[in-house]
Amino acid sequence: MMAWLSELWNGGTAVVEPASLRDASRLAQLHGASFHRGWGEGEFEAMLTERNTLVHRLRQGRKIIGFAVSRMAADEAEILSIAVDAGHRGRGLSRNLLLTHLGHLAGRGVRTVFLEVEENNQPARRLYERAGFGVAGRRERYYRQAGGEQLNALLMRRDLS
Repeated sequence: MMAWLSELWNGGTAVVEPASLRDASRLAQLHGASFHRGWGEGEFEAMLTERNTLVHRLRQGRKIIGFAVSRMAADEAEILSIAVDAGHRGRGLSRNLLLTHLGHLAGRGVRTVFLEVEENNQPARRLYERAGFGVAGRRERYYRQAGGEQLNALLMRRDLS
């Protein structure tokens, strides 16, 4: 099948763009499906109205299939969350989302970006390492699983300048 035909069939090219307040419900839905402790619609509404928070959505056709959220302070930012719908993973969309998001952070004067990732989450670690992040530290038993198991977090960092 020709590439453009396949894209048309799949709802078009995925586009990274600023999220708006009316996306809060869908972003909360995606977050809840991706993480043990999901954020509610109200939490997304609050983040979408904060001036120091940057939220991008990943849209294919009319459907929002992912997002990235960062909080900025001076010339640093922390990626709070990034997620892509399970049915759309493994196609390089999260890489495009992350790199576009980092570009917008750089455009706002951010020079250093941090994030935390669960130590055993290999797909996420690969994504971040390929995007230029390096391990800067470790937090023992930072994440708590549904069954009470505690997992380590890696603190990762990337300079944008």
